[in-house]
Amino acid sequence: MSSACHEFSRYAAEYGSRNVIQRLVAKKLIASTPNQPKQIVDLGCGNGTLYSLIDWEVEHFVGIDFSAQMLEHHPSSPNVELILGDFNDPALFETLSAECFERIYSASALQWADDLERVLKSLASLNTPMSLAIFTSGTFKTLHECAGVTPLLRSSDEVIAMAEKYMDARFEVLHTTLEFDSVREMFRYIKRSGVSGGRRVLNYAQTKQLMEFYPRNYLEFEVLFILKS
Repeated sequence: MSSACHEFSRYAAEYGSRNVIQRLVAKKLIASTPNQPKQIVDLGCGNGTLYSLIDWEVEHFVGIDFSAQMLEHHPSSPNVELILGDFNDPALFETLSAECFERIYSASALQWADDLERVLKSLASLNTPMSLAIFTSGTFKTLHECAGVTPLLRSSDEVIAMAEKYMDARFEVLHTTLEFDSVREMFRYIKRSGVSGGRRVLNYAQTKQLMEFYPRNYLEFEVLFILKS
């Protein structure tokens, strides 16, 4: 596993861009692609963040997401096929196995798999190069420590151990932080950004207490990148 990469982002200047971290992750996935694949799958494509960052010509782009509302906002094009589907459904991988793709991407989605190991095994069975980014337990580290709650996400070591059972890949852990002008803005970001996967990290009492005494003006994020040739 390569050494951790440290970056810093500031959120306050671009409050409307609630997916600033997801965009950073998608940019890194695109930048780490060793070639320019023409046949692409984006698993958990959302509103098209990754697609919007591709700067080469693509012949067939398949975007898959379980949110019809997200797909409605995804860019459309003759070469774009959007599928309402769920990576928790084994049938999805049977469908994908019937086609030939040059690379599979997934940015900031797989951490919410019901059974991540099964999904990684299914992905490996497609025998396709892939670039995956999965948020891991170092995300919101100080917040969890201050609130005394267990992280919702798996550790990077745990996810690496799962992946290594099924694929020969390169792993990299990114640590980055996002700074805010106020603690209230920070907690508003947690609620609205999608990073928490729609799952409640803290109850009302914990949130109120932390907003009064939180010792940082930033949130930490930890992302595991899995790059398979």
